Formats: sequence, structure tokens, C-alpha cells
Amino acid sequence: MKKDDQLAPRIVQQLAVFLENKPGALAAVCDALAVAKINIYGLTVSDTTDHAVVRMVVSNTDRAIAIFDAHGTLVVESEVLMIENDNKPGSLSRIANALSSKKINIEYGYLASMPAAKRGLLILRVTDVRKAVTVLKKLDAERKPTS
Repeated sequence: MKKDDQLAPRIVQQLAVFLENKPGALAAVCDALAVAKINIYGLTVSDTTDHAVVRMVVSNTDRAIAIFDAHGTLVVESEVLMIENDNKPGSLSRIANALSSKKINIEYGYLASMPAAKRGLLILRVTDVRKAVTVLKKLDAERKPTS
């Protein structure tokens, strides 16, 4: 197995930012992060009638929290898994089955990759992040080498 075929799961901090559900709210957040040179690695937006929850993984969590606090924006921090995985059929199935076999629940997740990309980025909120990292590292170790 080549090193770039590995999942390399990492525990990272995710921010849940609560915004008004109106045009420009997300743009303002992205603008503030861009000015501070903070990169967004992963993002998902869930909407309700009056507000949106923007979950994101960024390059500098502490600095992002300071920016949100300075603007009076409610933000909640939590631990999630960041996994770089193969962009091919069965990749997510393999991960989900490995976690399920150890009674680790996936509470939610988001992922993306371009169709031609060999790798994608998966963010998972699970019931036990430390146990999940151990399970996924073991899954990598057991994977048969490819030629």
C-alpha cells in the first residue's frame, strides 16, 4: 500500500457558526476569514427558517473563534475526524463498516471531491473520535499492498 492510499485520520476542531438565514451572511463570514488568511478545509450549511448552522473546519481554529467572538457571532467548537480518502466506489462504505463494527456511530458527515480527483476529504462527527482514529489506523495497517 502506498502512503498516499492511507486514510490518515486526524482529530480536528470543527466550528459550528450560527448565522441569520439571509443573503450575505455566509459571505461576511468568508470575507472575515479571508482577510485573516484563514483557509476553510470543509464546510456544510444546514438551514432552518430563521437561522443557518455553518459547520466548518479551518486552518486556524483559535483565530477564527476570536473573529467570531469579536463580531458577536455564536460559535460552538467540537472534535471531528478529518480523513483523506480514495475517491472511488466503496471508500466510504469501508470506513462506515469499520466504525460500525466497533460500535462507533457516525452522527453526521460531509465530504467532497472533484469527479476526476483521486482523493477526497471526509469530515465525520462520531461518538468516540479517539477510538475511531485507532480503528481507522488499524484498517489502514490491515489493507493489502497494491501494485
